[in-house]
Amino acid sequence: MACSAPAAFALPDIIETPARETALAPTQLLTDTTQAGERIVAVGERGHIIFSDDEGQSWSQGQVPVSVTLTALDFADADTGWAVGHSGVVLRTDDAGASWALQLTGIRAAELAIAGKEVRAAELEERIAEAPEEEKGDLEWALDDLYFSIENMRSDLDIGPVNPLLDVWFENDQHGFVIGAYGMILRTNDGGDSWQDWSGRLENPSGYHLNAITSVTGGGLVIVGEAGQIFVSVDNGETWELRDSPYPGSLFGVLGTGNVNEILAFGLRGNVLLSRDLGKSWTIVPSGATATLNGGAVADDGRITLVGNGGAILVSTNGAESFRENFRNDREGVMSVVPVSDTNILIVGERGVNVTDARGQDL
Repeated sequence: MACSAPAAFALPDIIETPARETALAPTQLLTDTTQAGERIVAVGERGHIIFSDDEGQSWSQGQVPVSVTLTALDFADADTGWAVGHSGVVLRTDDAGASWALQLTGIRAAELAIAGKEVRAAELEERIAEAPEEEKGDLEWALDDLYFSIENMRSDLDIGPVNPLLDVWFENDQHGFVIGAYGMILRTNDGGDSWQDWSGRLENPSGYHLNAITSVTGGGLVIVGEAGQIFVSVDNGETWELRDSPYPGSLFGVLGTGNVNEILAFGLRGNVLLSRDLGKSWTIVPSGATATLNGGAVADDGRITLVGNGGAILVSTNGAESFRENFRNDREGVMSVVPVSDTNILIVGERGVNVTDARGQDL
């Protein structure tokens, strides 16, 4: 027990310690990148957030109040954005990534999730009391699972804010979602000043990790996660439906192709799934890839790029009907991509940031 104690105290420390300024930030592990107007912003380990106003040729580092690894970011407009990461942190910027404020930590997120489960447990107890005898058994099993989950979450609180948030999506400067490990999903309607546990809206009793969230043309919202989980909302996130998935493995990314109701989901072992009807039916897209895919983007001309482990760069010029696989010479993992011209892309990953040609080769 004496050996484990320092780890328990380390988590609050890195939540309270600002990210250190370093010229090496663009060369270290970066996990996600996106555009804020004309600016490109990227996040990564040790609380690093960097931004570029010249398509990745030079970088500045934002002022960040935490030192945890950051996993994802999203901007509602050119100035207002959010980043999420380990220890359940949520950060907000109102100056296009130059400075950030802490809005939420894993302690508060866990408290919200526990309170939500306690409400559902109370509702389930009432259902059991009124249910026919032949239905009580299944309901009691479900109640036991809820109690077990609540106790586990309370135990985690004794250690600290340990569970990471893995993605974030905002419709505008008020309404958005953050998602993460063990089925965590929180919603805000006031720009992150307050949050509500939303996990009861998803059919996810096993608490599978939720890895990525996005909106697609036509207005649908999509979440993908562990064990092939795919959830779709057609009412701006108020309710969610679990869709049948043709692949039972983990999905790490999701994006819209730009066409109405089209979804592209991807993940473990290079699996790529395409739906043209908001997830009601799916096609497994031939890609030839076996590397895990982590991120993707669609260029203005419709070119789709997916990136993954081992330096994998997959490109489609036919609306995701098929992909051509390329590999970077360094074979380092790539986490995220942003198109920066008609032919070039900006990628981030294990080697930091690089601007490359469309196939991922350094210029």
